[in-house]
Amino acid sequence: MIEFALSKKQHELKEALQSLGRHVIRPMSLDMDRNKEVPESFLRNFMMMSRGFRSDDIAEFSEGTPRKERDPSKPSEANRTAVIAAEELAWADAAIPLSMPGPGLGAPPVRATGTPEQKKRFLGMFRDMDTGPLKWGAYGLTEPGAGSDVAGIRTSCRKDGAHWVLNGRKCYITNGGRAVWTVIFATVDPSLGRAGHRAFVVEKGTPGFEVGKIEDKMGLRANETAELVLEDCRVPEENLLGGEEAYRSKEGFMTAMKTFDNTRPLVAAMAVGIGRAAYEYARDFVKQNYVLGRPIPRYAAIAEKLAKIGRRLEAARLLVHRATYLADMNIPNAKEASMSKAAAGQAATLACIDAIEICGAHGTLQAEHALLEKWFRDIKVYDIFEGTGNIQRVVISKRIVSNLKSF
Repeated sequence: MIEFALSKKQHELKEALQSLGRHVIRPMSLDMDRNKEVPESFLRNFMMMSRGFRSDDIAEFSEGTPRKERDPSKPSEANRTAVIAAEELAWADAAIPLSMPGPGLGAPPVRATGTPEQKKRFLGMFRDMDTGPLKWGAYGLTEPGAGSDVAGIRTSCRKDGAHWVLNGRKCYITNGGRAVWTVIFATVDPSLGRAGHRAFVVEKGTPGFEVGKIEDKMGLRANETAELVLEDCRVPEENLLGGEEAYRSKEGFMTAMKTFDNTRPLVAAMAVGIGRAAYEYARDFVKQNYVLGRPIPRYAAIAEKLAKIGRRLEAARLLVHRATYLADMNIPNAKEASMSKAAAGQAATLACIDAIEICGAHGTLQAEHALLEKWFRDIKVYDIFEGTGNIQRVVISKRIVSNLKSF
């Protein structure tokens, strides 16, 4: 049975992040958006402050601490705790959870596919950030002509002695410009589709590996999004995730792609956080300006709209928690992960649109509703990255149909 009640530690984490978001992050949110960066001093202080909340499970999820043998009677809470934190941080400012130092989206494929030596080498380097420099990892899959169509990637790789030579471009890579390494997906032969794909850890400073343009985005402006260019980039063979043996079947690539089953609920939780922020803003605006109990048709429409926003967001949150519960129990959750992502992106987008409409003609004016206008810009990408809403619906339908005996 799925348990929705928060543990004591999760409840404490949620309250601490709510307080931090309200009193520290929100007041600097607009400045970060205008300056297009999250202050490094804040990131370092946040990491120090959050040390007390990191269980072994959280450390495993965010820092790559080796997995310990777990008592089956005490299931992991890593994924669920992560989405609780993601929602609260995104409620304050969605650029914060995306900008946090650590291996980021690069961690799941390394953990799922990497050899023991690769995990120790590439994930272990993030354990000294309390005293040393901040570090980031990144995940490089999307290309100018291959986003949702993952099978269509064109970045090439060919073996040359003790190295692999990579050529291609990656785009919209979160923290790509400052990452100490990036997991890059390439293909030995585009005609093979997924069977030809390989995943490499490409380290910063590798000859032929350069950062292209840093994107000037509509939303999430405080988080870095970069283009990465590979021109005859020579990657040591030991940086091929899992080694060549892992790719003698399709399982090597499919294992790396299954990391979406963990990251999609995380992104969905961030969407819920933004949608909740817009919902609460509109709710408070209505409390201050209207008496919904009066028999006025417009007021009844506003009340109905608020109820609909709240209902959609709560449903999306429950889907997120179901997907992460399954992940923590090590139960396949591809369908549930896609459901949470599709529902949350849509619910939060509609929440921001409806909140602006509730606030009236001035809802998009920065002078009066600057945060609401910012959330409206931020939310759009949550129905795009980590797989568009349309792609999620394709995944869901395929999983449903595959379980039917006849169709």
